[in-house]
Amino acid sequence: MRRPTAFWLVIISLWTARAEAAKVVILRPGVVSPEVNETLSRLHGEVLSLGLEVAITERLATANAIESRAWLERLATEWETDAVIDVVGDAAPAAVDIWVFGRQPRRSEVARVALEPNTANAAERLAIRAVEALRSRLVEMDLAAIRPPAPPATRAPPETVTQGPPRDSGDPTGHLDLEMGAALLTSFDGVGPALMPLVRIGWSARSWLVLEGALAGFGSRSTVTSAVGSARVAQQYAVLGGCYCVRGGGALQPRVAISAGVLRTAIDGQADAPADAHFVERWSFLLDGSVGARLRVAGRYHLTLAAHVQVAAPYVAIHFIDTVVATSGNPNLLLSLTVGAWL
Repeated sequence: MRRPTAFWLVIISLWTARAEAAKVVILRPGVVSPEVNETLSRLHGEVLSLGLEVAITERLATANAIESRAWLERLATEWETDAVIDVVGDAAPAAVDIWVFGRQPRRSEVARVALEPNTANAAERLAIRAVEALRSRLVEMDLAAIRPPAPPATRAPPETVTQGPPRDSGDPTGHLDLEMGAALLTSFDGVGPALMPLVRIGWSARSWLVLEGALAGFGSRSTVTSAVGSARVAQQYAVLGGCYCVRGGGALQPRVAISAGVLRTAIDGQADAPADAHFVERWSFLLDGSVGARLRVAGRYHLTLAAHVQVAAPYVAIHFIDTVVATSGNPNLLLSLTVGAWL
């Protein structure tokens, strides 16, 4: 049966008004794979082609479905948006959730568009079907707003939406990162390598910025020898600083960090009679700069390898009689390997 011409005029007028006023927010995860990035790009282009206003913001990293829905509703209110598009799947897109928010009364509805298996141009096809569902939902909501209310006795029960499993974020914003491992420390001038335990604690202030502190020491001691005696050198350090982590679609993430703190150097001298030996302890200001990479192993677990250059002020000079035979902190080279997890 053909619908009357007036019906289609109402649909066209509603969609024209909606296109002029509707605002859509696309959620972008903190870590984006090439497949998810292509889907996001396709969605952005398809929504723009409808003449709608589009904004992109980062998705909240949370493992609680109730908190996630509450955050979406606050986002819709604060941004005055009509719909939110969220791609399901971190490594590869599996579906698209379309959240539509009514204005009068204020309510939310969600629909899921699943990826069709074995489909050519899967990202493009998923984006087109998602935007078609979005347009249909917006028109339905406008028609419901002008339709006379149904009798209370015939009201259907609200639709129940089953949420998928919570997403697992490898570096959630606002969470702690605990790492433990070992560091190999050596100087460029006579003080040989020493192996020491290392503990690092970080806090993710942003998706790209981690504030962190590190403590290392109480490991092996280096030995400096000469014709007139020897000395055992023990070093410990503690630093605080920040790390810039480059985000990418793969499991390997480059990182650059700079920290400052203190270096304790203890020198236990040994000499043959009649010469005298001394024990000396020195505290110095320490500046630490490092470059490295983090490898996500599984879920929230990761390995971190970094090369550090440390400069101490004042640096430590080791004297045998009146001769300087070695220095430490002028500068030092350190290699660290840790295993960690987000808590």
